[in-house]
Amino acid sequence: MRTNVVKVLWTGRLKYGPSVRLQKILFNLHNKQLNNETCNTLLLVEHDPVYTIGIRNKNYTEKDEKKLRNLGAEFYKTDRGGLITFHGPGQLVAYPILNLKQFNPSIKWYVCQIEQMIIRLCAEFNILGTTSPDTGVWVKDKKICAIGIHGSRYITTHGLALNCNTDLTWFDHIVPCGIEGKGVTSISKELDMNVTIEDVIPKFQNVFQEVFQSSLIPYPQNEASELLRNVKNCI
Repeated sequence: MRTNVVKVLWTGRLKYGPSVRLQKILFNLHNKQLNNETCNTLLLVEHDPVYTIGIRNKNYTEKDEKKLRNLGAEFYKTDRGGLITFHGPGQLVAYPILNLKQFNPSIKWYVCQIEQMIIRLCAEFNILGTTSPDTGVWVKDKKICAIGIHGSRYITTHGLALNCNTDLTWFDHIVPCGIEGKGVTSISKELDMNVTIEDVIPKFQNVFQEVFQSSLIPYPQNEASELLRNVKNCI
């Protein structure tokens, strides 16, 4: 079985706007070189506080936006699936920019693979993660990982957000993913100990390789530096 090469780019802390621009650049590389599998990229990010809503936004008003911005967070409308969620410090956000024709040309398959990957990752920390009729990965009735993706010509953008040692009080101001009566949790909360993004990334990369039957390689340093410089300087 063929193993696809995926380049890993860990940006560290990055505001949401530059991450969207970076995803667009990486997406466009696929369109320019559709047969070049090395365009596949696993973008790993830790965001400054931001609330984002997907295409099913349930008509969030300017008043709602202002309320959330006044908390000290940014607010963005996006083209991903799903409803409102929070991204911020202590949360590992992964944006796989993949050409699914090189893996399995099915968005449903892709979402299932992400869920199974996070369930395996949770098991690495002796946490029982499960799926439910609602997208994402759950620990009992609390979501530990949110998923919201976008696909165009089988090229993926957006992705998943895994709570490592996130301040979960940010979620108190919204109905996470629009699901009433359920909560959120984190790896740190479940283990009652501090587990950082840096603790999680090596295990995350291992399970990604296993589930997506791929080989991860570092994004070339000079190219990564130029990409990040361009997106951060873009107004």
